[in-house]
Amino acid sequence: MSRGQVGTKTVVGGTVAGVVLASAVLMGFVQKWESGGTRGLTVYADRLAGGLPTVCDGLTKHVTDTPIIVGDVWTDEQCEAEERAAMVKHVQLPLINCLGRTPPQSVFDALSSHAWNFGVNKTCGSVAAQYARRGDYETACERIPRNAAGKPVWSSAGGKFVRGLFNRRLDERKLCLRDVQ
Repeated sequence: MSRGQVGTKTVVGGTVAGVVLASAVLMGFVQKWESGGTRGLTVYADRLAGGLPTVCDGLTKHVTDTPIIVGDVWTDEQCEAEERAAMVKHVQLPLINCLGRTPPQSVFDALSSHAWNFGVNKTCGSVAAQYARRGDYETACERIPRNAAGKPVWSSAGGKFVRGLFNRRLDERKLCLRDVQ
């Protein structure tokens, strides 16, 4: 079970503020995009992230307190436990606090995937999160892959457009809209 903090209330798995934490849909979505369905059990230097040590389905020092050292080998069980705990504690609990309201599950899952990829602070500062805070979930979903002018956003690494990142943003949009339309 995952553990996290909301204010002074401890959360162990389940739901908080009406949304499911580390939902099966979200965790499957992250695995699909981070590892293509096959977890990386050996810590590697992620070139898209500037050599950031990464393992499992995108675990980095930004979402876990567990040391991640290039060359170390993890087990599937370690990955699953650490990913769920990291998703709840370092992504979803801060995200629900920054949104200030309970979004539909699909919006929360899509923004959680975004935050897993970019960090909760960047997601909370995004235009998509601004619209979610207002309760305009359809526009929030539309702003995940594109700005108001229709140009791709959140789809670059090292200053260069990366088609795979844009495809993930488009898929997050699709996930986001699932419970909205």
